[in-house]
Amino acid sequence: MPIEIKEMHIKINIDEAGTKQASSNTDKKGKTLEECVEEVMRILKNKEER
Repeated sequence: MPIEIKEMHIKINIDEAGTKQASSNTDKKGKTLEECVEEVMRILKNKEER
C-alpha cells in the first residue's frame, strides 16, 4: 500500500546572531541551505518513482 504525503513541514534553524561576520559565512549558509533543498527534492523524486 503506497503512502501519500499530503503536507510536509520543513524547519531549518539558522543562527542569525553572527550577522556581523564575514560574508563568506553567509555564503556557506546559503550553500548548505541549497544542498538541503536539493536533498529533499531528490528524496521526494525517488518516492514518486516507487
